[in-house]
Amino acid sequence: MWELVIVLIVGLVVLGPERLPVAIRTVSRWIKTIKSLANSVKAEVNEELRVHELHQNLKKAEQQSMQDLSPALKDSVDELQKAADSVTHSYKKTSSEQTDKVNIDEQK
Repeated sequence: MWELVIVLIVGLVVLGPERLPVAIRTVSRWIKTIKSLANSVKAEVNEELRVHELHQNLKKAEQQSMQDLSPALKDSVDELQKAADSVTHSYKKTSSEQTDKVNIDEQK
């Protein structure tokens, strides 16, 4: 607490009462930007670690020939299968929408 008071007093003396609020806003924007970048990197790293773990579990499942899997491996395989199905489903949807659009354009 006392360190913050000392920093504010030094800032007031150095920058003056007119420029101190602008400097505080600028520093707070920098801090917010740095925090958002750090959170973004943290989220990306967490996602990569989750994907890596799923990949490792899939390798284990393949080595066990997809039989007698532990519940954790079954969950990972199911999650990967759902992700693959959603990608395939969205690809089919996009392809069918483009085909429909081409057919409509050809009819014109």
